[in-house]
Amino acid sequence: MRLLTSDASCEKIATMSKDTQNTQSSGIGFTGLLTVLFVGLKLTNHIDWSWWWVLSPMWITAVTVFLLATVLTVLEGKTGWRR
Repeated sequence: MRLLTSDASCEKIATMSKDTQNTQSSGIGFTGLLTVLFVGLKLTNHIDWSWWWVLSPMWITAVTVFLLATVLTVLEGKTGWRR
């Protein structure tokens, strides 16, 4: 038994699959928004924090990602664990 399909329906399916593969997130994330908020509060003298704490959302995120990558690398090396 043979199924008949039109070229238009095949093109539509191909277009839909291409559209679903391009799912990039753009814009400011939670960490960036929190950093902008803290900087704004610091510059308007609403908070009297050190600049280390004002910029802490950025460096805490960077340190967390670094530590997580390090732990996963060590686990992969010792146990052969992979996703």
